[in-house]
Amino acid sequence: MDVIRFVKDWTLPVSMTLGTLLYLVFAFVPALDGAALFFAPIFEAILPLFMFLILFVTFCKVDFHALRPVMWHLWVSVFNVLLVVICMGVILAYRLQGDSLVLMEAILMCIISPCATAAAVVTQKLGGSLEQTTTYTFLSNFLTVLLVPICFPMIEKSAHITFMEAFLKIFYEVLLVLVVPMALAYVVKHYMHRLHRWIISVRDLSYYMWGCSLMIVTGTTVKNIVHAQTTVALLLSIALLGLVLCVVQFAVGRFIGHYFGRTQEAGQALGQKNTAFAIWIAYTYLNPLSSVGPGCYILWQNIINSVEIWQKRKSEAAA
Repeated sequence: MDVIRFVKDWTLPVSMTLGTLLYLVFAFVPALDGAALFFAPIFEAILPLFMFLILFVTFCKVDFHALRPVMWHLWVSVFNVLLVVICMGVILAYRLQGDSLVLMEAILMCIISPCATAAAVVTQKLGGSLEQTTTYTFLSNFLTVLLVPICFPMIEKSAHITFMEAFLKIFYEVLLVLVVPMALAYVVKHYMHRLHRWIISVRDLSYYMWGCSLMIVTGTTVKNIVHAQTTVALLLSIALLGLVLCVVQFAVGRFIGHYFGRTQEAGQALGQKNTAFAIWIAYTYLNPLSSVGPGCYILWQNIINSVEIWQKRKSEAAA
């Protein structure tokens, strides 16, 4: 029981540590080379499946009738799109190549990624509105579905595929991972009641799946760092800029939210990102090294979340 409680209380560091150790063991123990080659494509295929299932299970527990867009959703979305436009403008205007392009791609992934499904859970713990944050999670996923297929073909051009072909290919992949589970959850919740009751009866199901996906994305990030044909200075730059961007997005979200009496909701909505999706899409369509950006963002956003929850508990204890 003590072990189970420890894992529940420290899911983030446990998952990240296991992901790191598992990769290092398979990578540097010669006797496991065959197993490493066997499991590598399996893990690459499992990650989008985990993202699909986590979204599906999470939205099975949502009251769809309580989801209503509000004004802070608009302003947070506008700021998010503005950051994407600025980032794309820098890449295209200066025709970035090499390490400079990798750095900007890493930053872009920390911006363009949708709001994490866990943001609603953290918001609720902080005393905010679960429904409003969940609504923004829906909206940000649709926004990402539109932005990613437009931006990526302009960054990583291929001589063998047109812009429209690249757009449709990426749009299809992102649609499957982000939108289809939402639609499927709606159908199950309203028309397949027995299955729905079973899904919501499994306590913390999405929580444990999130922990498993975190192990995979951590292992992927470590792999990209170990095999990176680049300098330590670039890796540190990506990590530090990820920290700055994380703080800025949380701060701006809270700044926007305080005008509408929704400081916690807007802060989590803009700052807490679906980093598993960001790592997968960066590794698949951009320079794999750019996935280090959202890989570091995982750490920064969860440190902020931990501090926020600690402050909330401290204020409640003082009261």
